[in-house]
This record gives sequence, structure tokens and C-alpha cells, in this order.
Amino acid sequence: MRRELIKTWRHACRVQRVRRKVRGAAERPRLAVSRSLRNIEAQIIDDDTGRTLCAVTTRAKELRDQIRCGGNAAAAKLVGKSLAEKAKQLGIERVCFDRRGRKYHGRVKALADAAREAGLKL
Repeated sequence: MRRELIKTWRHACRVQRVRRKVRGAAERPRLAVSRSLRNIEAQIIDDDTGRTLCAVTTRAKELRDQIRCGGNAAAAKLVGKSLAEKAKQLGIERVCFDRRGRKYHGRVKALADAAREAGLKL
């Protein structure tokens, strides 16, 4: 139990450390990626107003029938592509990437690469 608490605390410290440096504004909002064992979520946030501009998750209706398992890199690619398309519709071309204390590896990297391929500049 103590080991799990330490891991959670360390992750929270990493999130806060990154959030001190990464700030989304109206001209360049923040792309925040959250992942769990079963799902991955991404949202574009304007920190000046405190609003979420658009969000996509593996639990969304439009992606649910395309995804067999939400906790893999293929699902992350679909989420990244879908988020980039939504951002383009809102007129957002550039974002700053917030990995929420996770390594830039695996599903987080797959999501970012898919968003770049769909035309979003990170």
C-alpha cells in the first residue's frame, strides 16, 4: 500500500512541475493527455479562461465502435486523429503539449504523432 501511495505522490509532483512550465493561452491552447490502463483521453484547454475547447476519449460514441481495446497504441492514434480534426474545425492549429507527468513513450507518443499527422502543430 505504501508503494502505491509513493507512486501516486511522485506522479502528482511531476504533473505540478510540468504545469508550472506549460501554460495554454487563446492563441496556443494546451493539449493535455490523460491515460489509464483501459482508456486514453485528450483535451484542448484554454488556461486563460479555464475552459475546455474540445475533448476526445476512447469512451466517446464516435470512436467506441472503431476501437476494440481502449488501452493500446492503436486506440491512442484514433483519439489523436479525431482530436486534431475537431481542433481544425474550431480554428486551432498550434497547441502546447502536456503529457501530464507521463513519459513521452508508447500511447502518449502515438497520440501526439497521430495529431501531428492530422495537421496539428505541437
